Amino acid sequence: MKKYTSVFMALIVAAMSVLLTSCDTKAEKTKYNAHYFDYFDTVTTIMGYEETQEEFNKVCEEITTLLKEYHRLYTIYNRYEGLNNLVTINDLVDGKHTVVAVDKKIIDMLTFAKEMYSKTDGNVNVAMGSVLKIWHNYRNDGIDNPVNAELPPMEKLQEASKHTNIDDLIIDTENNTVFLADPMMSLDVGAIAKGYAVEQVAKHLEAKGITGYLLNVGGNVRSIGMADADKWKVGIENPDTDNTEKPYIEFLKIAGESVVTSGSYQRFYIVDGKSYHHIIDPQTLMPGEKYRSVSVLTNDSGLGDAMSTALFIMDYEEGKELVESLENVEAMWVLQDGTQLYSSSFEKYTFEYNK
Repeated sequence: MKKYTSVFMALIVAAMSVLLTSCDTKAEKTKYNAHYFDYFDTVTTIMGYEETQEEFNKVCEEITTLLKEYHRLYTIYNRYEGLNNLVTINDLVDGKHTVVAVDKKIIDMLTFAKEMYSKTDGNVNVAMGSVLKIWHNYRNDGIDNPVNAELPPMEKLQEASKHTNIDDLIIDTENNTVFLADPMMSLDVGAIAKGYAVEQVAKHLEAKGITGYLLNVGGNVRSIGMADADKWKVGIENPDTDNTEKPYIEFLKIAGESVVTSGSYQRFYIVDGKSYHHIIDPQTLMPGEKYRSVSVLTNDSGLGDAMSTALFIMDYEEGKELVESLENVEAMWVLQDGTQLYSSSFEKYTFEYNK
């Protein structure tokens, strides 16, 4: 846990109005905050406007119950008694994967993941577990023992990349089963699962008429309605974390949208003085080097999560063309020299924040 929470993106969220008194028939609402450390190996922050602390706590309990369920289903590291999750899907029995009956929440997420694979021309591939596991192990070893930190051998990565064919992920939507046809393949849904889960929780609240909330799960930010009388104000962290005079490079106003950032300053380790982060290019099998960060603003946190990863890998012109082809998707790229580039309407959401 401590390996990740300290380097996950810290989007700091501020609401301009703390209290609202509306018509004399309405009670005063107060902004409440809650923090949790139990889901998706990161920090979850919930902000919301309610008339009482008790009402806020009740909504928080509903949110965290759902996040816990999605976390347990989508993890690739932990088993839970009586539950078939992604660990179960990745398991081998006598050297082969088996057909696994799973919760529909897994079926829906993996179906979405296949759609994202097609939409991003393979730059988001949940079937890359064999490659990502190698990087994960070398990164953790390098963090634990920085003096002896090493890069994975390219021949080892190339061999693993032979087992990343998304077509070997067989999803039976009628029977709610999943099967990995390649015994050397494994799933890693890190580029999608957190954002997808946040979006499902937000939709659940919206369907119940709950509004005036903002969820921040490890930097996957999703607003649910207004921040009471105004839009939510969200700051995007400066990827140059040494620049203490300018901790945020943009401020956005959102109401119902999501903001997700992928960056090279998150989850990295140092080898021979050079930083190697966790966003791996499927073509080079190495961390992408085009940008410091990419932020995506959209009305779907799952799409935002996938797109921020894909755009971080893609060339700018190719990525911008993809963004402009999608409805309700905007993006900001931060180049290695700090230059900020934008999709056509991203800046419509920005504002000057004065303390």
